[in-house]
Amino acid sequence: MTTWVLLRGLTRGSGHWATFPDMLQRRLGGPRVVTLDLPGNGALSAQRSPRTIAAMRADCQRQLHALGVPAPYHVLAVSLGGLVAIDWAAHDPASLAACVLVNGSLRGVSPWHQRLRPSSYGRLLRIAAGSNAFQQECAILALTSRDASAADRVIDLWAALRAHQPVSRANALRQLWAAWRYAPPARAPAVPMLVLSSLGDVLVDPRCSASIGTRWTCETAVHPWAGHDLTLDDPAWVADRVALTFPRPSG
Repeated sequence: MTTWVLLRGLTRGSGHWATFPDMLQRRLGGPRVVTLDLPGNGALSAQRSPRTIAAMRADCQRQLHALGVPAPYHVLAVSLGGLVAIDWAAHDPASLAACVLVNGSLRGVSPWHQRLRPSSYGRLLRIAAGSNAFQQECAILALTSRDASAADRVIDLWAALRAHQPVSRANALRQLWAAWRYAPPARAPAVPMLVLSSLGDVLVDPRCSASIGTRWTCETAVHPWAGHDLTLDDPAWVADRVALTFPRPSG
């Protein structure tokens, strides 16, 4: 059975995928879909986040081994999760069948002011300093989504997740540090890749994804209006792009 592993980004956990896992599973004809949490996020919020992407990647591999899910895996990863996927592809390409990178960026490939847009700094600081779960999640949604209906669909759930699975400020900083310091491989990993980005992303400049595609000569696609949380804003578009690039094996 084909397995898709889904990885979220900074301070986000598997509970933040909304309808996307079910939609991807239907669009691809019923593969196994596994949503993992990075240490310090989601169900693992009590753990200490590693300071390196390599350690995050190793933890994901341990989780899959503990679950008894055999390789090879298809990995779809958003933002910080994309760095984990890239490190995985660089160090253990035989265990991966494909990678889909959503709204990511790489040190040395894109300038710092594109990797995290300066216009978002003040909003991020206010979110970090806040203490009201509902207000914090409303602010995150305003920063990462361009879909006006998203709040009605997810805000109550996300506020409950923040209240019951809080990500510490220290863990958020460790994740940021790991992402900022990560040095990608000089050559493209030997794993088929699809790079997706959103023109409405106000957190990470979509030119970062374009630069990855150019550097590694891999397929890219750009959504015309969605925000950073592309799988929330238009999950059907993402699932369709994945299905076109990595169709269900015949037989």
